[in-house]
Amino acid sequence: MKLTRPVAWFLLAFGVWSWVIWITFIKNLFKDGSGLAFDDAGDPTAYFWVHLTLAVVSFVLGTVVGGIGFRGLRALRDASATQASSHSTSS
Repeated sequence: MKLTRPVAWFLLAFGVWSWVIWITFIKNLFKDGSGLAFDDAGDPTAYFWVHLTLAVVSFVLGTVVGGIGFRGLRALRDASATQASSHSTSS
């Protein structure tokens, strides 16, 4: 399957965006003072574990999706270079 350049860039941007958003969320989760993420004894709550799991899954999906976009861009670049070199040698 070939990706178009805009689709490849979108997938790469989605992967980067996913990391930026979830890293920020995790930082905020660990600093939570509202009592949602940690109980009065300082132990993690179910809220903490659910959201940590969501973040880890999002990191994995963002990495996979961004990797697909990166590989698509690299394949497009390699195809352009191959096409350019074949045109220059046939002239």
